[in-house]
Amino acid sequence: MKHIEIINGPNLNLTGRREPEVYGSVTFEQYLEQLRHDNPSVRIGYYQSNVEGELIDRIQHVGFQADGLIVNLGGYSHTSVALRDALLAVPAPKVEVHLSNIFAREDYRHHSYITSACRGMICGLGLQGYDLALQSLLG
Repeated sequence: MKHIEIINGPNLNLTGRREPEVYGSVTFEQYLEQLRHDNPSVRIGYYQSNVEGELIDRIQHVGFQADGLIVNLGGYSHTSVALRDALLAVPAPKVEVHLSNIFAREDYRHHSYITSACRGMICGLGLQGYDLALQSLLG
């Protein structure tokens, strides 16, 4: 059984409640339940934190064990060299996801330090981006 770990960063615990016009009205937990249901042959782990150091610890912990990482590091994507370095330090293949289209938002969101540490990036497709990332890691 493949093990794919989803790691979400700051404010993603508010998905479904925060700015539904941007992020949608389904909570991540509701979506995750459906994602697991639709992919019964995959063990999908999940971790969310608003704290940069905790995200680094989680990447280091699962990045040597998991068959792939799906990361949405929220606002840290645009600021954190330390999270990029953590992703580069682990061998698991990684896909970056953003719910909104970061290139249609504020200029400072147009650059992600995370993208170059990942095999690809999906943005602007809402929660569906996680399923697409999962399929790319399984394919």
